[in-house]
Amino acid sequence: MTVRVLVVDDQEMVRTALRLVIDRREGLEVVGEAADGEQAVARAVELRPDVVLMDVRMPGTTGVEATRRIVGDWPGPGPAPRVVVLTTFDLDEYVHAALRAGADGFLLKNSHPDQLARAIRAAADGEAVLAPSVTRRLVDTVSALPTALLPGATAPAPTPDERALTELLTERELQVLVLVGRGLSNSLIASALSLSEANVKSRVNRILTRLGLDNRVQAALVAHRAGLTGTTRTPPGT
Repeated sequence: MTVRVLVVDDQEMVRTALRLVIDRREGLEVVGEAADGEQAVARAVELRPDVVLMDVRMPGTTGVEATRRIVGDWPGPGPAPRVVVLTTFDLDEYVHAALRAGADGFLLKNSHPDQLARAIRAAADGEAVLAPSVTRRLVDTVSALPTALLPGATAPAPTPDERALTELLTERELQVLVLVGRGLSNSLIASALSLSEANVKSRVNRILTRLGLDNRVQAALVAHRAGLTGTTRTPPGT
């Protein structure tokens, strides 16, 4: 199946370069471009891409606000596109804001073309486009993000502690959540827990629904904040 991509950046040169890289990859296709956040929202609704590559620093409607509207106000039918943030800066406050707004991860604009292609495919499959080390750094900083960067945002709900999570999730779902928190992909979680990849994907979706989360990045943050990622809820060797 071809993954349909919308490229959003205020610099035409960047959009052109990304289109060239993506269109040369088998199974990937750029279906449209947008030069600012307002266009991004309109084109996402019009084109229904699988993945949106979103620059966060743009004039007018920022990538943060566009992400919030695409993910939070999606009119349907069908699921909202996955949003991957593009940035020149590693883990700046705008990236944090976009992740809280519902983005599935982020990439640096100077990422290798192979890394970009893998990230797009991973996002389309519901994976978080974050390395485990990045996830740990996010946990330390995202809660201190100025809400002014996220228009219409309210204070986040308190993160459930481990005891509360045991009441919301099954033991197997907790095991999956631990590994999501450690940054493992669905395929690696499947191998660690002797499950099929489809089974893991289904369990991750149930976890997101039961915890009221938008994506697995937020699930990873919940796992870290609840102190789950250092637990022994997984089989030996994981």
